[in-house]
Amino acid sequence: MAGTGAGVAAAAGAAPGGGRPLIITEDPVLLDDLLRLCAAAGAEPHVHHAVPGQSGAGGVSGASDGSAGAVGWDSAPLVLVGDDAAGRVRGAPRRTGVLLVGRDLDDPLVWQRAVEIGAEEVLRLPDAESLLVDRIADVVEGAGRPALAVGVIGGAGGAGASTLACALAVRAARAGERTILIDGDPLGGGMDVLLGGESAEGLRWPDFAASRGRVGAGALEESLPELHALRVLSWDRGDRVVVPPAAMRSVVAAARRRGGVVVVDLPRRVDEAVAEVLAQLDLVLMVVPGELRSVAAAGRVAAGVRMVARDVRVVVRGRCPGGLDPEAVAGLLGAPLAGEVPVEVGLPGRVAEGEPPGAQGRGALARFCDGFWQRALGPAQGVPA
Repeated sequence: MAGTGAGVAAAAGAAPGGGRPLIITEDPVLLDDLLRLCAAAGAEPHVHHAVPGQSGAGGVSGASDGSAGAVGWDSAPLVLVGDDAAGRVRGAPRRTGVLLVGRDLDDPLVWQRAVEIGAEEVLRLPDAESLLVDRIADVVEGAGRPALAVGVIGGAGGAGASTLACALAVRAARAGERTILIDGDPLGGGMDVLLGGESAEGLRWPDFAASRGRVGAGALEESLPELHALRVLSWDRGDRVVVPPAAMRSVVAAARRRGGVVVVDLPRRVDEAVAEVLAQLDLVLMVVPGELRSVAAAGRVAAGVRMVARDVRVVVRGRCPGGLDPEAVAGLLGAPLAGEVPVEVGLPGRVAEGEPPGAQGRGALARFCDGFWQRALGPAQGVPA
């Protein structure tokens, strides 16, 4: 990363987890490459010529001989098996997290060897270097279940999407979930403002505009302003800065790797950068007022979102006199109904006084959000149909 965000990338190797991968190879050229990629991911690997514990399994570094910090075949969080060592690994106990790595792009027997050792993937260098660095860095950061990522988008102007996104994040944080709220709309008023923290210290989107490559998940979280028990990534008050699609993708991916909940407030226009965000979301909630003109506008927005998003559902915001009921709105848009959020009397005044949406647990907005998270964050952490 370049510019102010450089500290985020630099701290990636210091994030919690600290897992050390195991490398098994005798190929000096391949070993040099793997050590270089481990260094890029902030990992210090153990290196062996064969499965640790086997007769003749010489250790180049970090040998699993009972010394402090040593790892074995079963305990290593990730095993990188060189093509040259596949025969020596054959017969080892099956386990997850085994990658077969080599440099010969035209080897027709590579897949047979991968099956024989139970490898999850076959990676060929140098083409797969970026992917391999990501896998190693996940180990360093102790990556587990990714966050449940929910986007909120307005089907029409003034639908209240930012209000719902903020309330969802506030309620998730109050339920004890690790929560990151991401402001994906550079032309909005700023999610930090909605949370009453526009002057809070921490990085904003312009600090990540020059991001290159992987962003450290733990470092990202620590760098963002903390407001109402959640972290928020918003825009500053300066001139508009264009965040490239690659930077958007890297930042959202880093937020997801920390687990918990990620809520993204989305703009209504789907450009390349927004498409990168949509591709990483588990669910998109489209907020639509219950009247015909808003439904017509939402239809056009939905068409663009559906080109990328996996799951789009409708939230009907308020009922207009003589307007459409929630089921009719969802039916016209051809999307499942996620629920209805009545207009909450007095909410704008409370927000103006510094109280974020969703702060009042007895309000209609908070009740909707609590019900949503109870369904979405069940034992299997899935989004029910």
